[in-house]
Amino acid sequence: MRIAVFGAGGVGGYFGGRLAKAGEDVVFIARGAHLRALQTSGLRVDDTLGDFVLPHVNATDDPAQVGTVDAVLLAVKGWQTAEAVQALRPLIGPETFVVPLLNGVEAADELSAAFGARHVVGGLCGVYGSLVGPGHIRNTAPIAFVTIGELDNSPSERVERLRQAFERAGVTISVAPNILVALWEKLLFVEPFGSVGAVTRAPADVMRALPETRALLEQAMREIQAVAGGRGVVVEESAIARAFMMIDGSPPGSTTSMQRDIVAGRPSELTSQTGAVVRLGRAAGVETPLHTFLYASLLPQEQRARGAIEFPA
Repeated sequence: MRIAVFGAGGVGGYFGGRLAKAGEDVVFIARGAHLRALQTSGLRVDDTLGDFVLPHVNATDDPAQVGTVDAVLLAVKGWQTAEAVQALRPLIGPETFVVPLLNGVEAADELSAAFGARHVVGGLCGVYGSLVGPGHIRNTAPIAFVTIGELDNSPSERVERLRQAFERAGVTISVAPNILVALWEKLLFVEPFGSVGAVTRAPADVMRALPETRALLEQAMREIQAVAGGRGVVVEESAIARAFMMIDGSPPGSTTSMQRDIVAGRPSELTSQTGAVVRLGRAAGVETPLHTFLYASLLPQEQRARGAIEFPA
């Protein structure tokens, strides 16, 4: 398959690197110093499954130079999706499909509105990936995984082709029986982890150990479960147990990208994660008191990071 990875950071760089290492035709869409490093010295990936270096990778900042591809792995921040949609257009041919590998539950709808639902395959991933430096990605997750599926949950040849490509790359890959449920279950894990972590400034091992913060995590999960139900997506009780299993199994010091961005004073996915729970809950008539508090508490820092307001750190 010819695969474009749009956003070559901790997520796109990692999974794109694994696919390229396995011999897939991968082109990375990147920018700045990271792009220059990819073009001059290749890609280095430090991985729990074994480190590797790709001395030569195909990378550019201009999708028009790439032309149409079979699949696009979209691996940007949630708040960058609208901008990415415009940049993606040169990559989209009659049979191209886009797989969003980003947090949140709204990306597939945004992409469908722009390109048509037939050009979108649902997706999510789990990886503790970070950009260590230009051309250098690190994953600390014991098992990094990708889940994909057609938005109508039907079997398809294209999903199977992508599944096989990830399998050849040694990536844990599954096709969800219901991709919408899978997306909400992912949000139920990552959003409480990130928002409670950002408010408390605590990593996973601290939040899971203190009864008070563990209770906050559970309350946030149950609000997400209720919002999903209000939108017609049934998230089973077992999803909460699985989310806690992942938090309890996270390495000491683990944080989410949203928490790290907020703490560092960078623009984050606050609006597309925590804000989305509040917004979608309101639309569905579901109250989200904890998320309303978390969003309001973190919003001043988000606005400062975006230059909308100023106040001393």
